[in-house]
Amino acid sequence: MAFAFKKNPERPTLIAGPCMAESLELLETVVAPLHALSKELKFDLIFKASFDKANRTSIGSYRGPGLPQTLKWFDAIKSKYPGLPVLTDIHETIQVAEAAEVIDVLQIPAFLCRQTDLLVAAAQTGRAVNVKKGQFLAPENAQHIISKMVAASKEKGFEPNYALTERGVTFGYGNLIVDMRGLKIMSDMGAPTIFDITHSLQLPAAGGSSGEVSGGLRNFAPVLARSATATGYLDGYFLEVHADPNNAKSDAATQLSIEQATVLLRQIIPLWYHLKGSTQNDKVFV
Repeated sequence: MAFAFKKNPERPTLIAGPCMAESLELLETVVAPLHALSKELKFDLIFKASFDKANRTSIGSYRGPGLPQTLKWFDAIKSKYPGLPVLTDIHETIQVAEAAEVIDVLQIPAFLCRQTDLLVAAAQTGRAVNVKKGQFLAPENAQHIISKMVAASKEKGFEPNYALTERGVTFGYGNLIVDMRGLKIMSDMGAPTIFDITHSLQLPAAGGSSGEVSGGLRNFAPVLARSATATGYLDGYFLEVHADPNNAKSDAATQLSIEQATVLLRQIIPLWYHLKGSTQNDKVFV
């Protein structure tokens, strides 16, 4: 059965996995504890990894193993964990059809969230699509993303199947902040709303001696995750997890270790359930 994002789900969704598909061994090492936690804490896991980090700061940075190899690895993961949906980013329309043969959830990177042709191509596969809201985009303007997704899906006879993900907003040079109001704004549009915990921690192009990689503030992961959960407007989370974050080939400053992810999820998932339905009376404040 194809995966479908839900608004106000009975269980939260967690998109989680390493930033990059560095190896099959890494994918297997990370997916096992996440899958076990999904049973323990009762969340719906989507396992993620990128095949190509196409927007690396430096031309010298490693980009990834490529789409064909990553699809083979995801096939192996799906064989071992039947029914587990998987996610990867797509960057160009030419990648969409090949990716959709294996991938259950196609992801539109934040920098590409206004690329109409890419949104349309992804939506018209009938697969679920997670769109990262750009760091430059006001949450109100995400309505145009929704309109494109809905129109493209219906043109091919599919029910719209998408989510919007908040991943922070540019705050001057080399910094991001999270405007928690955006979660309610996007949720009120009817969009399943995801909070990207780890990318919201980034300090873009602020790592290394000359800004050749992005830095980040991993220690703020619990603060942002709890804050976003407390809004009551989340349908799920996005979290990058690595077996050895400090030696990861990308986003080393923000990925969480398996132990850190476990501690965090055991905090925020019960809080999500505790707050479920808590926004029903918010309309009295309008």
